Amino acid sequence: MSWNKGIRQAHRWLSIVFTAAVIANFVAMGLVGEPPMWVVYSPLPPLFLMLVTGLYMFVLPYVAKGRGAA
Repeated sequence: MSWNKGIRQAHRWLSIVFTAAVIANFVAMGLVGEPPMWVVYSPLPPLFLMLVTGLYMFVLPYVAKGRGAA
C-alpha cells in the first residue's frame, strides 16, 4: 500500500512543480517578451511524469477489481 501512497504523493508534488513552471513561463513572457527555450519547455517533463502517474492511478481501481479486491 505504501507504493500507491508514494505515487499519489509524487503526483501531487509534480503538479506543484508543473504549476510553478507555467507561472514562470507567463512571468518570463511578460518581462522579456520572448522567453528562452528552456523556460518554454520546462513544464513538459513534470507534465509527462504527471501523465504516467495519473494513468497509473486511473487504472489502479480496475486492476484491483480484476484481482477480486472490491
